Parts: sequence; C-alpha cells; structure tokens
Amino acid sequence: MKKLFKASAALLSAAALTITGAASGMQSVLTDPAATAFAVDDGNDDWLHAEGSRLYDMNGNEVWLTGANWFGFNCNEACPHYLWSADADDCLQQIADRGINIIRFPISTELIVSWMNGKPNPVSSFSCNTDPAFTINADFCGPDGKTPVDSMQVFDIMMKKCKKYGIKAFIDIHSPHTDNSGHNYNLWYGKAGVTTDVWIDSLVWLADKYKNDDTLLAFDLKNEPHGKGQEGEEAAKWDGSKDENNWAYAATRCAEAILDVNPNALILVEGVEQSMSGAMEGDYWGMPDRRDNSPYIGAWWGGNFRGARKYPIKPKQGTSQIVYSPHDYGPSVYAQTWFEKDFTEETLLKDYWYDTWAYINAEDIGPELIGEWGGHMDGKENQKWMTLLRDYMIKHHINHTFWCLNTNSGDTGGLWDGLQFSAGSGTDIKWNEPKYELFEEALWQTASSGKYIGLDHQVALGKNGLSLNEYYSKYASTEGSNLDGGKKSDGKPVDVEPGKPAETTTTKKVEETTTTTTTTSTEKKEETTTTTTTVKSETKTTEEKTTKKEETTTSTVYTTTVSNSDKPTNSASLVGDANLDEKVTVADAVTILQAIANKDKYALKPQGAINADCYKPGDGVTAKDALAIQMLDAKLITSLPLNE
Repeated sequence: MKKLFKASAALLSAAALTITGAASGMQSVLTDPAATAFAVDDGNDDWLHAEGSRLYDMNGNEVWLTGANWFGFNCNEACPHYLWSADADDCLQQIADRGINIIRFPISTELIVSWMNGKPNPVSSFSCNTDPAFTINADFCGPDGKTPVDSMQVFDIMMKKCKKYGIKAFIDIHSPHTDNSGHNYNLWYGKAGVTTDVWIDSLVWLADKYKNDDTLLAFDLKNEPHGKGQEGEEAAKWDGSKDENNWAYAATRCAEAILDVNPNALILVEGVEQSMSGAMEGDYWGMPDRRDNSPYIGAWWGGNFRGARKYPIKPKQGTSQIVYSPHDYGPSVYAQTWFEKDFTEETLLKDYWYDTWAYINAEDIGPELIGEWGGHMDGKENQKWMTLLRDYMIKHHINHTFWCLNTNSGDTGGLWDGLQFSAGSGTDIKWNEPKYELFEEALWQTASSGKYIGLDHQVALGKNGLSLNEYYSKYASTEGSNLDGGKKSDGKPVDVEPGKPAETTTTKKVEETTTTTTTTSTEKKEETTTTTTTVKSETKTTEEKTTKKEETTTSTVYTTTVSNSDKPTNSASLVGDANLDEKVTVADAVTILQAIANKDKYALKPQGAINADCYKPGDGVTAKDALAIQMLDAKLITSLPLNE
C-alpha cells in the first residue's frame, strides 16, 4: 500500500553452509574496536517455535520479535536502499543500538530466482569508490576494489553483518517481479515468469541455503495478497478450495515445502483483502459487489484473516512454525470506516481488529507478527491510532516490524529522515526522534533499566542491549521486561554456557503414581485431558522449559513411563520422549533438531536416542522424527511411532 519514492544514488544448496555462502570469504573493513568485543555466534541455536500465541526459544523461554522494515531488495536497485551512500556497518550498529532486534527485508521472487539459477542480478545505483578518504562498504566491492559484487553477495554480506550486531532477519516476498511499486500487484504469481511452483521453488532454495544459519529466522511468504472479490481469479481469496488464487492453499503448500528442508524456520502467513460476508445464500467469490448488503468484507491489504477461523494454516509438519502476520495502518494511509468516529481501542476491536485478525492471538490460536504498521506523526488521528495499536501489541505480546526505516516511503515516511556519509566520521543517520520515541516503547526491553533484549543467545543487541542468555540469567527474575505488565520469570538458562540449554537434576520417588491434568483453554473453548502415570526411581538430567501460564499449556501433553537409568530400554511407552522429561511435546522435536544440528553440544542420551527414533523406527534419528512429534502435538496423528 505504500508508494515508494524511487531513490537516486548519491554515489555512482549449500546445506553445509555455516554462515553465509559467498560472503564467508569476505572481510569487513570496520575498524571500530567495539566490534571485536562481540561474541562469536556459531551455535545455530537461535531458532524459534510457537506454542499457542507465544514464541519460544530452544530453552522454552518466551521471546518477542520487535523490529522494522528496510526495503530495497524488492526494487530495481536490488539492495537495501542507501547502501550507495551509507555504510552498512554504521547503519546496522545504529539499528542495534536503538533496540531493533529483527529486520524484515522485502525482496522479489524474480531476484531470488536469479540467485537460484546461478546468474544473480547486478546491483544498480552502486559504485566502488577508490578514494581511500571516502571508503564506504569496501566489502561490497570485488577483489579489484572497483567492481561491485552481485545482489546475492550483498544479501549474504548483510546477513553476516546482522549476525555480528546481534540482529535477526527475515525476508518477505514483496512481489513476484522486481518493481519499486510491485506491492500494488495482487498475487504471488503472474509476473516476470513467476508461477506458483517457481515461487515455492525459489523460497525452498533460499531456505535450504540458510538452513544452518539462524540469522535468517523466518520467511514471510507474500506481502499483502489482495484484490477485491469481484475480480475473481485475479484476486487473492481465503477458502477451502485448491484454486490457484486461494492464498490459504498456496501458503500451506509453500510452508510444507520450506519446512521439509528447514523444519526450524518460522513461516509468516499474511492475510488477504476481502472475505465472503455470508450476507445472502448463494453468494460466491467473483460475483459483482452490491451497493447494500455486500457479499464481501474488506480490510487492509494482507490484513483479513476471517477465513482462517474455518480454514487455518495447518501444514503436514504441524503448526509449531506458523505465525500469522497481519498488516494494519491508520487514517493517514486511507480513511477507513472504523476511523469515522472518536475511535478507541474498544471501538477498533469491535469494528475491525478482533474479527479481522486479533482473535488469533486473543484465543491462543497462534502467534502474530504485525509485519507492517506505522505512518506520519500528524499529532492527530494517525498518531492516536499508532499509539493505540502500539499499546495493544505490548499488552498482548504481539510481535511486530515497523514500516519502515527508509526515508522514501511515500505515504508513511520512515524512522530515518536522512543519511549522509562523511569521510573520516562515517554515516550520520538523522532519526525522526518523535516517531522513534513512540515506536521505542514497543521494543523488547528490561522493565526498569531499559536494556534492549536481542534474539541471539550469545551476541548482545547493540551497546545498550542484552543477549537472550544475559536477559534470562540476570534480568528476567529481577526486573522482567515490558511484556505482561513487567511480570518477572524464572527463565532458563541461568549461568550456563552460551547457547546451551539449561539443565537440572531431579529425583523421583520409587513407584510413585501421579495424576497429571493438562488444560488447553481459549476464550471460546476449553479442553481437559487427564492421564495417570506410574514412575519408577530415577535421577536424570532434563532440559527444562517454562510455560506461559502456571496452570495452562497450549500443547497436549502425553505422559510416559520412565526408566530408572539412562541405560537403553526399548520401552514403547517412551516413544518420542527425546529429552527424557516424561512427556512428548514440541520440546522433544526441538531437542532432536538440536542434536542433528550440533551432535557434540546437544548429543542425545542413549535412552533419549531410542525414544527419538519415532518415525519408521530403526532408520536412526532424523528430522522426520521431529516432524512426527510436531504432527502428534498438532493432533494430525494420534500416536507414535509413525510408520507411514
């Protein structure tokens, strides 16, 4: 929905990949001594997963993704805007220092296809300056110091730099074709030779390339699928069909394909523009609109999830990696009907938010990340809306990425008002301080000391920031964060090796019989499962995880009988219990994937390895075992092992 002012330049499967492809051999020219103090993040241990409406790290600790957009890979320049006149290290350092823990990078399918085919599109509006007094982005130039690297190398270098500053990233397919206004196009296919299969193949290729680098945490499958119902096949819809323009079906297919190569990635699924209203019997998608009693219900582009109530996204791997990602804007972008009154949070929920997207979070169906919100600081209605949405996201733990950092977004403006590189002093970014001040309250930070919290277990987020390990070992139980009203938590890890799950030793009594009741609750549904377990004497080490609430959990728990030692026993009742915590949950899937990714650090115990082999037992522990557990947790299957 944003009009981009085209920028002018100020200056002319690699499954074994551990960091970033072509960029791995390139060296940064940054000489800032502070940069050398960063820890080395080589654990590939920052992947996230969903339980109910929250996101968790590998230790079961809650995380909050609070970031911003930086567009350019979707545009003709084929790189984040301003890299022609601003130093990437300077920009990312300031982004981290300002507390932004994740960046959404819009990109085009056409550009990724060029990478996949081994012919990366060149970067335009960028030249290599040979003046030693004006060295800028030297590592974006080839060995001769004169030839710019290609667009794929720029992306790889940017991921490497994000890693250095403790920033995570995800991409969004902004349009199938490369176009500074490509976001205006309705669908994920139909331009530049991009079909639905090409779109899926290109995302799978990129997911496979980065499956061993947790800098690229997620994939936003398509920016703002949209179109009005009367456009029929030319508009994105959300229903139970297998029609090519059914966004729910296409997104599920794409999610499954990505998770097949990287089961750790988060998959962000946006909404559509219109849904069927059910106004009259016989109404159908593609029929003409009516002046009164319309067959369609409208929303912001990418904001309509009404269809997800009946047709939620449920890939074969389960829902632990699915995040719903609405976009929401204020009256300065368009004067929607819900702004025609003296609106409040209550009226916005009643008139638009709740039934359109907020119910997903409120009813614990899944986590949400508002991929775009923002706008001009008008001191009036738009600023009022921004404040209301910001506060709602904080109160309800909704992840978000602000639109945008760029100065050149026509109908929203940016967090930056200008960038200028000066010889000897680097890049000077002029931030829009009033807008940043409003936005800053929605950045994840400690409750009283105001330290920004990153998503990397080892690398602190900027100069005033923390790593996840630092937060959960030193701050979570003493001051908490700006989530949940400053509620404190006894999170893990505590005083552990960076990136390593916390461990504890527990001893159970001999022949103790325990009845465990697990309750899954939402505002509209309550489900209780009661199981009885007989437990023998045991001393064991387990990876502990926190839950969102003291008495509820959003995953069905399957209890098991536990052996009295770590000595292997082929007990069928333990199938799936990889972490030996006496139940089978998504945590076991995470344990398996950790062991596969780094067997030296996260080796399974003998009994855990036997339990983990729950997909076609006898073929060893693979990612398919983790998939089987996720399917059990999502109730797509009823028991383990899975032999199909």
